Amino acid sequence: MNKKILILGTILSAVMASSCVKDLDVKPKDPNTVLAANLGDNPEYMKQNLGKIYASFIINGQGAGDNKNGDGPDISASDNDFFTTTRALWNCQEITTDEAICAWGDPGIADLNTQTWNSKNPFLTALYQRLSLSVTYANDFIKNTNGNTDPDVIRYNAEARFLRALAYYWDMDLFANPPFTTEADGVGKFYPKQLDPDSKIGRTKLFNYIVSELHSIETKLAAPNKISSQANQAACWMLLARVYLNAEVYTGTAKWDSCKIYCDKVISSGQYSLAPNYRQNFTADNDGSHNPEMIFAWEQDGIHTQGYVGSTFVIESSSDAKYLRAERYHGLTSNTNWNGNRTKKGFMNILVDTIATYGKVRVPAKDSTFSKCKDLRVYLKQKKSMNIPSASSSGDYGVGVYKFTAKNADGTQAADYSPAYASTDFPIFRLADAYLMRAEALFNSGDLANALIDVNLIRTRAYGNANGNITLAKLTKSFLMDERGREFYYEAQRRTDLVRFGQFTDGNYIWSWKGGTYEGIPTDNHLNIFPIPGDEVSSNPNIKQNPLY
Repeated sequence: MNKKILILGTILSAVMASSCVKDLDVKPKDPNTVLAANLGDNPEYMKQNLGKIYASFIINGQGAGDNKNGDGPDISASDNDFFTTTRALWNCQEITTDEAICAWGDPGIADLNTQTWNSKNPFLTALYQRLSLSVTYANDFIKNTNGNTDPDVIRYNAEARFLRALAYYWDMDLFANPPFTTEADGVGKFYPKQLDPDSKIGRTKLFNYIVSELHSIETKLAAPNKISSQANQAACWMLLARVYLNAEVYTGTAKWDSCKIYCDKVISSGQYSLAPNYRQNFTADNDGSHNPEMIFAWEQDGIHTQGYVGSTFVIESSSDAKYLRAERYHGLTSNTNWNGNRTKKGFMNILVDTIATYGKVRVPAKDSTFSKCKDLRVYLKQKKSMNIPSASSSGDYGVGVYKFTAKNADGTQAADYSPAYASTDFPIFRLADAYLMRAEALFNSGDLANALIDVNLIRTRAYGNANGNITLAKLTKSFLMDERGREFYYEAQRRTDLVRFGQFTDGNYIWSWKGGTYEGIPTDNHLNIFPIPGDEVSSNPNIKQNPLY
């Protein structure tokens, strides 16, 4: 799917079906746009409607730029880009963990920084609402394309079902037991129901539904290919692998063998290989046509999909003129240096083996960019102080992260260059994850020797040689957790990983400002699941809140 299709979105007729949160209701902006009922009138309408579903995960709507004037956002908010899916997901997955902390004082940020949120947190409400919206768009498209015998339409229908399954996967992971609707529920305002009012049972039923859907569409999707902006069989296998990877969290029963099966399918497809340069996964030319590792990503383009969302948000929120010299590192020059997100010294110590690198515990100030670190995945910069004295301290404190860039891998400008918006696609699935998911599945199945091979394959790429490879004695559960942190930091995966390893809320692993104190304290394990937004619970009689909220 090319970039222009992503912004040729249309208004689907069921936009109100899946939520009762009044202040985030979605209303059609233009009654003359294509409706789902007209899909058969023109083949291009199919692509446009499908493009709308893809776009719903990454941009705020159909208008240009940040849509602050309300000229196209699907959901109205005080800052329409602030509460888009990927941006809200990133906040929930990153600043709730050891990997990031945000300096801004916007409502809801401090709660996520310190694991003190409640059911009124605006980012949780927005993410919940955005995922519901994507499900609604997908439901309507699926309903209006079911039964069509055109091979292209059959594939489009399967893609919409994949995107719905992906939205429900995040719903299941974050909220456990969200309201559930499909194309069979029709359109119009109604109160959607949970699959079961018991959170554990409802989550298990949603797990089974997602798995069933993905198995059903597997052969209807395109074969694995280099088009990373469009779901194919490899994306389906990756989502199955990730769902199975976390099966014990979702259902109480581990599915390591199933996880391995789908990782094997991706790896053996022959279509993907690790990018020789780790950084290319986070550059403007990181799409599948240039990068052999990218399987599926949200497409971004400095001209055609503008907005302070996705990779643009990660770049801008992590940048500051004094410590990172923005133009040199990330290539954007307009509205830059928001100086908000950075990582903590504790996580820096996971990324940088200081004793192996420097022969001492402390990092010397003269190596401010960690240039001597042999792990080439490290894109960090020392700030004024690596200690963060308060949870709301200025972005001048902590450790800067500049993993994502708006430049191409060779340092040149993007083809569709914009001074304000990156063309860097936001990764959802890349091949490295297939290897590390398989390694974890093998480890938990008792096959440590083959798990070690997969881990060392990733580390060989990270170090450029075998010098970073580990021995079997060092392959522990804790090492696997840390290795995922080193490989996927700032890619909106950390919270899910920490929950799976039992380290998100309990007292075994603490970090600065966890629980609201400098040293960090244990938090209650009910926080492993976010609350369903309070407005939804109060307005929908069919919804039962998650325990202890």
